[in-house]
Amino acid sequence: MDLAAHLLDLETLLHQQEVRANEAVLRRLIAEDFFEFGVSGTVWTRDAVIDALRDESFSPRKIEDFRLTLLADDVALVTYRGHRFATPQRPAADSLRSSIWTLREGQWQMQFHQGTVL
Repeated sequence: MDLAAHLLDLETLLHQQEVRANEAVLRRLIAEDFFEFGVSGTVWTRDAVIDALRDESFSPRKIEDFRLTLLADDVALVTYRGHRFATPQRPAADSLRSSIWTLREGQWQMQFHQGTVL
């Protein structure tokens, strides 16, 4: 599998309800020193994200216009347009997303993420 397809698969996993609710899987996918600039302007740590997802009102999501930029052999930037579908609890929303993935001990982990509301 090529790297773009693999990282798209990993990003897609992080959008699935069963993964978002599984702390052990999240700790494998998200680096210990991860941080995120959220669409709200909040700066999130890995532990804060995992805690927030535990109580999340889930909304299905989709990824479009996925792109990979290799920054080094073990560092990749991915960008895409995200769509969150409407639920009774939340309206639909579109955003631009970027993630930096790093290869550590043979496994890609998300190091950084940012969402920008459209």
